Amino acid sequence: MQRILKELIKSSPYNKITYEEYMSTVLYHEENGYYMKHEEKVGKKGDFITTSNISNVFGKLFASVFHKLIMQEKISPFICEVGGGNGRFAKAVLDELQNNYKETYQEITYIMIETSPYHRRLQQELLPIGEKVIQYRSLDEAKKNFPLFNGILFSNELFDAFPVRVIENQNDNMYEVKITLNKDEQLCEIFEPLTDERILHYLDHTKIGLVPGQRFEIPLQMLSYLKELNEFLGNVVVFTVDYGYTNEEWIEPARKKGSLRGYYKHQLINNPLEYPGQMDLTTHIHFDTLISIGTKHGLEFVKKLRQDEFLLAAGILTFLQDNFDSNPFSEKSKQNRAIRSLIMDGGMSTAFHVLIQQKNSKINWDQVF
Repeated sequence: MQRILKELIKSSPYNKITYEEYMSTVLYHEENGYYMKHEEKVGKKGDFITTSNISNVFGKLFASVFHKLIMQEKISPFICEVGGGNGRFAKAVLDELQNNYKETYQEITYIMIETSPYHRRLQQELLPIGEKVIQYRSLDEAKKNFPLFNGILFSNELFDAFPVRVIENQNDNMYEVKITLNKDEQLCEIFEPLTDERILHYLDHTKIGLVPGQRFEIPLQMLSYLKELNEFLGNVVVFTVDYGYTNEEWIEPARKKGSLRGYYKHQLINNPLEYPGQMDLTTHIHFDTLISIGTKHGLEFVKKLRQDEFLLAAGILTFLQDNFDSNPFSEKSKQNRAIRSLIMDGGMSTAFHVLIQQKNSKINWDQVF
């Protein structure tokens, strides 16, 4: 990856690239990108963990919500998961529907859109691809069979992996942070006056003002994807699970250093230039932008709940089994511990939110949860 980055920088104007170009390369390079390599990324042997990998109860709970939307609210029986990772969430949803909501299971088609060839292979080992599940490599590929998607769209930690541009306020002057090579041909940052009109327009539109010394990520690639995604959506309900901030929260002192970080073997790495191609890179997403762009394209904002609040509202406690089990390794005991970890104060769920939007649909949400 170092060789690839050096060649990219040396072939770029003025020998420098944006953080967006850097992240696109180290994460999504066809052969050597982090997400594209055939190596474990999620779980104990990987670099990070997601909620759906803590316990299948997360998928079970969403299965009950999906069931109500399809059978009670008459949403089309198609579930599309974007960025489904290793497929464990989809597996939990499908198993729960098959075991407890057989009529719904018979009706549905589950669509997986996954860029990573490694994760597509894991999904193929775990899921009934070609029977209940259809797998696509990209949104463009899915559009060929579904020019307009009607149903339920779900994503978990999708947008936090999108490449971003990085800017910084230095003495009340705005600069873009770019990447070049130092005299020893090592990766390093360089600053140049901010001139990109798209970034300036974004700052003006969001009314986010940076204080001197503050660093901030601009999600231009997310904006492009949202436009493309919204053109795909017909009559839908959209669930977005991720971590991020509102515009008001972005300007708090705690956000001064920005949110771009790496995760390498479950260790938080503050310098995103370390371990290129070997670690996950992530940023907190812009929830207000996600909502406003959606509204612009006809996606009505329903609600945004902290993940633990959503799980409780959706009925996670009904999965808590109160029969005493002396075996701490039994499935019952493990599920009970997972539920408690998902709803306890300071647990993983307090850092995540569930954003719900709907388009061309009027759902009685009081009947859903």
